[in-house]
Amino acid sequence: MPLENLLISLRALPESGPRDEYLRFLNETGDAALRRAGGPEHVTGSCFVFSPGFDRVLLCFHRKGQFWVQFGGHLEPQDATVAEAAQREAREESGIDDLTLLSTVPPSVSASETSSAPSPVLMDLDLHRLNAGFSCSAHWDVGYAAVVSPDAAVSVSDESEDVRWFPVDNLPAQVPAGFGARLEHVRRRAMSLQHRNTEACRGRGSR
Repeated sequence: MPLENLLISLRALPESGPRDEYLRFLNETGDAALRRAGGPEHVTGSCFVFSPGFDRVLLCFHRKGQFWVQFGGHLEPQDATVAEAAQREAREESGIDDLTLLSTVPPSVSASETSSAPSPVLMDLDLHRLNAGFSCSAHWDVGYAAVVSPDAAVSVSDESEDVRWFPVDNLPAQVPAGFGARLEHVRRRAMSLQHRNTEACRGRGSR
């Protein structure tokens, strides 16, 4: 179930103020926290889409918020996890159907064993309060990341006015407060994960 999966992911993170705050919120509200109709505050899943060199980021211009932001949104009944919701939203809002979240490389196993499936890595937690233009008062956002080619064809969804690549060091003026710092935090974590995965695959190839 989405709630159990998210609790497991949060408990695996190092102790921190945001992580503990999320755990308290989920323990107090239960499954309602993951449903749009569950109350004025609920969990959302989002995805930061980077170029292979991590020097560019793909953003959408949010119609309600009137700002450039990463892709994301609420969980739908078909989403088994918050990660699935983040990936689905990113695909729908970017038009990139084969977009896949950055995941851990499954541990190496012998030929007689079956490898476990890759697990999308939770990159970031961000609680943000919303203005009156939204139907809810706060999003407890859970961030993931993906890497796609800037040459991939993109399209604009009904929830956005535009989709565009930007240099990570030259973001547009219309972004939410604190977005630049959040983006850099996710970028560094995503780069580190990509490096570890590359080294893990290289190690397997040398055996």
